[in-house]
Amino acid sequence: MYFRKRFFGRMITVRDKQFDVYLSQVEIANEMERVARNLMHDYRDSTPIFLGILHGSFMFFSDLMKEYRLECEVGFLKASSYLGMETTGRVKFHEAGELDLEGRDVILVEDIVDTGNTLKALHDHLKTHNPKSVKTCTLLFKKEAYKQNLPIDYVCFEVDNKFLLGYGLDYDGLGRNLPEVYILKEDL
Repeated sequence: MYFRKRFFGRMITVRDKQFDVYLSQVEIANEMERVARNLMHDYRDSTPIFLGILHGSFMFFSDLMKEYRLECEVGFLKASSYLGMETTGRVKFHEAGELDLEGRDVILVEDIVDTGNTLKALHDHLKTHNPKSVKTCTLLFKKEAYKQNLPIDYVCFEVDNKFLLGYGLDYDGLGRNLPEVYILKEDL
């Protein structure tokens, strides 16, 4: 897990908020490669199915899958619990296509884990499919906001409980396409 003091200076504006760079493309790539190596080691004797949690994980999921060089399958689940900058406390999710998870090693790929409410709902849902195992891989983990008992198995970055944007994370639907992770300027 990677954690260091951040250096800021490249500010952007999205809607009515200003954001500064929090994690660069290079930092993200380096940690993603490390996590992919760990996953390949742990699943070298298996053909896991990676489930990208939409919409936020799409960039991390795509880049992670390019680094995972063993046999695997991919699928997607859509989960949502945010409205604007606040969590609603309710999780809605939909499977994208048919998922045969029975007896399979499943790796959930998240952009960010904060309270863990979405993750808990996903785990509860996946149990009904009788997988062999369910692990979680996330780009960002807000440990101080986490309220569940589920382990977070693969973490690229442990981050402060601040509002972040970019690399899949959005502010009211905008900013997901940014290649770096930004932090809300007022949270600096």
